[in-house]
Amino acid sequence: MPASPRRATLATVAASAGVSVATVSKVLNGRSDVAPATRSLVESLLREHDYMAQSPRRGTAANGAVAMCTVEVQFDNELNAYSTEIVQGVVSAGAELGVGVVVSVRKTIDHPASWARDLVAAGRRALIAVTCAELDDRQVRALSRVQLPLVVIDPLNLQHDQVTSIGSTNFAGGLAATQHLLALGHRRIAYIGGPATAACNQARLHGYRAAMEAEGVPVPPGYTQFGHFRYQDGMDHGAAVLDLPEPPTAVFAGCDELALGVMEAARARGLRVPQDLSIVGFDDTQIAWMTSPPLTTVRQPLREMGGVALRTALRLADGEKIDSHHVELATELIVRASTADVACAEHA
Repeated sequence: MPASPRRATLATVAASAGVSVATVSKVLNGRSDVAPATRSLVESLLREHDYMAQSPRRGTAANGAVAMCTVEVQFDNELNAYSTEIVQGVVSAGAELGVGVVVSVRKTIDHPASWARDLVAAGRRALIAVTCAELDDRQVRALSRVQLPLVVIDPLNLQHDQVTSIGSTNFAGGLAATQHLLALGHRRIAYIGGPATAACNQARLHGYRAAMEAEGVPVPPGYTQFGHFRYQDGMDHGAAVLDLPEPPTAVFAGCDELALGVMEAARARGLRVPQDLSIVGFDDTQIAWMTSPPLTTVRQPLREMGGVALRTALRLADGEKIDSHHVELATELIVRASTADVACAEHA
C-alpha cells in the first residue's frame, strides 16, 4: 500500500496541550482524575492530530495480558455459497492460530477515514476484503494511514500494485472448462459470466476464448453474456442464449450459481441436462454436488484462499515482508453428470 505518513504520538499531543504524556494517557483510558477543561483540550487535540493508539500485537493486550487478535472479513453483498466457503477457510485458519474472526457486510463508505479508525478502535489487526467492487483509493489510503493491513480476495482489478490480493488460476480454469466441452464434441459453446470488468471474470472469459480459438471455433454474437454472479442472472442470460436462432449445445458459466440459473432456464424450455444441454460451472461450492444432475465445475480452492488470506494478513500485521503482492492458487476441473457428448444434444 502507499507509504503511510508519520503517526501522531502521545508526546506530540502532550506537547501541543502543554501537559504530560501521563495526562494524555489518562484521558485516553477514561481516568477520572483529570480536570474537565484539560480533558476537553486533550480530546480536541487528539482529534486534531488524528491520533490512533497502536493496536496491541497479536496475542497480547495493551496491559500485557493474553488476548485474542481479531481480523475482520468484509463482503460487499449478502453472503452466498461462495462467501460461505471463504468464511469457512478464514475461520478454520483462525481457530488453528488462535485468532478471532469477525464477518461483516460492508455498506457504502462515505467517510473512509472514520471507517478505518473505527476498525482499529474495535481492535482489528487486519482487514480481509472479499469483493468484486472496485477498490476506492480513499479507502486504501485511509487503511494505510492507520496502518491496518489489507488483503483482498478476488478484487475487481489490481490497479493498486502494493495491495496484497489472493485469487486462483482463473484463466487456466476457464481454459480447462471449455476444453472439456470441446473434447465432448461441442462447438456451439456459450459463456455466461459475472461483471464484465471484474478481473476474475475477464480471466475466465479469456480462458474460454483461448480454448475456442485454439480449436478454430468461432464465438457467434450473443454467445457471451455478462451480469452478476447470481442465480437470477443465470436464468436471465441462460434464457437469452437458449432463445437464439441457433442456441448453444453447451454453456460454461462463470460460477455455480449462474450454472444453476442456466439449468432452470433450460428446464423452463423443456431442455434436459445433459441430454439436450451440457453445463459447466465454476467454484465447486456445496450447491454443485447438491443439484440434479450434479454439476461439472471448476474447483476454485475457496477455503484455502481464505486461509492464505488470513495468514498473509497476520504476517503483514506483524511487520513481515511478503514475497508477492498477488497469490494465485490452482484450480481443477471436476467432472460430474451435467456434461455429456454432443451427440446427446444433437440426436436426443
